[in-house]
Amino acid sequence: MNALKTAAAIASLGALVSTQVYAVPDQPENWEKCAGIVKKGSNDCGALDGSHGCAGQAEANNLDHEWVYVPEGTCEKVTGGRVAKIKPAKG
Repeated sequence: MNALKTAAAIASLGALVSTQVYAVPDQPENWEKCAGIVKKGSNDCGALDGSHGCAGQAEANNLDHEWVYVPEGTCEKVTGGRVAKIKPAKG
């Protein structure tokens, strides 16, 4: 009888886990160009000061003129981050 109760409990737990819905954040409505937080070689595109025009060319960490896109409202939460421009997300 114990084995039957255990099997029923496991089946109930399995049904609960398989039907549980996990929260997935919505895509951002806007992106920010966030300058000052980029790691060496990880910038998204050309430098704000025009020193280069391509991604992946940041020569050092946390340069003021290098940037990456982050969801709007995120940049200023990162130490050293400053918003250079806001861009609508693609729909």
